[in-house]
Amino acid sequence: MRVSTKRVGGRTVLDGLRQSGSFKCLFPKARGGAMDAVLLNTAGGITGGDQFSFSGHVAANTALTLTTQTCERAYRAQPNQTGQIRNRIRVEPGARLNWLPQETILFNGSALDRRLNINLALDASLLMVEPLVFGRPAMGETLTDIRFRDRIEIRREGAPLFFDSVVLSGDLHAHLSKPFIANGAGATALTVLVAKDAERHLGPLREVLPETGGVSMIQPDVLVLRLLAVDDFTLRQTLLPVLQRLNGSDLPRCWMI
Repeated sequence: MRVSTKRVGGRTVLDGLRQSGSFKCLFPKARGGAMDAVLLNTAGGITGGDQFSFSGHVAANTALTLTTQTCERAYRAQPNQTGQIRNRIRVEPGARLNWLPQETILFNGSALDRRLNINLALDASLLMVEPLVFGRPAMGETLTDIRFRDRIEIRREGAPLFFDSVVLSGDLHAHLSKPFIANGAGATALTVLVAKDAERHLGPLREVLPETGGVSMIQPDVLVLRLLAVDDFTLRQTLLPVLQRLNGSDLPRCWMI
């Protein structure tokens, strides 16, 4: 899928769209001068052998929020098969990207390789979140056999700004149960804000985060927040007000349903 924006009369509007297969994009009513786009996997989830790719271009002085209609699900894969997700986005000068997908839920036996590449212009801004849920404990599911690779690369004019890589395999339940790894957490989220005024959020966020969360400035305009929670519900209780604060407005309606 490919999506691009342009600026018309002070508003962000769609410039180009190309999509195929089960990966679709919906465009709700615009909010203010920004544009929302909702990514939808009509297949209902990802399993071994599936391949999804997204390419985005946020034109100069436009604002684009990308979210998902619901949680993504990584289902059991066949042996020697891995599902792939590739997302690549360019954000031009004066533009703002809000990358706000809902949770990805890992099921036992899943195999997923996911990559996100964002390249920012010098004065572009970004709010990014990637929430991850480890199985469905309410259904009695334990993740004892899993393969998950996740790599996030944020660059500024091609130069590295923030890189994060996660590799999880085998008995994930036993791994996450260790006190100095996750102490039994069932969900996590990574949030990154790149903005000139990012530092003003540091103090207020530290006051509201639980003991399982942390936030810091890795550069004067780059704020990074990590959060662990016992389950998805508890994660959202903390994450939603954090995202609303960093976004400066309400989240897309998909998050509230």
